[in-house]
Amino acid sequence: MSDFGRPRSTFQIIAIILAVIVQIGATYLPLLGFGENIGSRSDDIRTLITPSGWAFAIWGPLFFGSICYAIWQALPGPRMSAFLGRIGWWSVGGLSAQGIWAVYTQSAALTFVSAIIILFSLVCLLAIMRQIVALDRPMTTGERWLVGLLFTALAAWLTAASIVNISAALVYHGFDLGEAEAAATAGVVMVGGCIASLAIARSRGAPWYAMVFLWALLAIYYRGGQEASAIAWACAGAAALVAASALIRLTDPANRKFWLGW
Repeated sequence: MSDFGRPRSTFQIIAIILAVIVQIGATYLPLLGFGENIGSRSDDIRTLITPSGWAFAIWGPLFFGSICYAIWQALPGPRMSAFLGRIGWWSVGGLSAQGIWAVYTQSAALTFVSAIIILFSLVCLLAIMRQIVALDRPMTTGERWLVGLLFTALAAWLTAASIVNISAALVYHGFDLGEAEAAATAGVVMVGGCIASLAIARSRGAPWYAMVFLWALLAIYYRGGQEASAIAWACAGAAALVAASALIRLTDPANRKFWLGW
């Protein structure tokens, strides 16, 4: 059956555009005097799993990708895509929740409420990944680079961010592991690596997910890993799992062609 037919609803198309405006615009509220920037909030509740500050530069390309997706999905051709219709409301939920998370975190802190919001966004992104992998046809060029790349990269970053946010929320609410913090953090990193490697394996190698999650692990290594050797080793172990999962799955030419087009 063709994946192109009836036009998608104008309401959904506009909702996606508005979701991206919320996603990006919310981060600029501190410049207007509303709340503190997210970097300051993160520094206020720093844990051993908090990534180095330079890691958050990834939001630049992610925001750019979101803008491109919002514009492209509104064009005449993509308006007819049943696939975009299936992921449309998931993308509204995932992208707008990132903006809501930013508003809450900038006005409050990295609490369990912020963790719940970011987990909701992650669930939406994983639902999109599931729809991508379930496609029984090759992705078009636009789908590959404006949907596949964007949403798998966002899913990877939010997988890592969810772990960081939950750890920060535990600290905020007074949960203190004392001398066991380094070992517990190392365990969390390894669990995160296992979850990520499983997601990659189930998603035909998802190269962009793997690369972004490795970026997050590198940022954790250069911060918490410099303070505790257990965390450094955990980052290395998690990275090995993620890289191996992606490389093994991408040895299949069909998977490479699906994600990369060659």
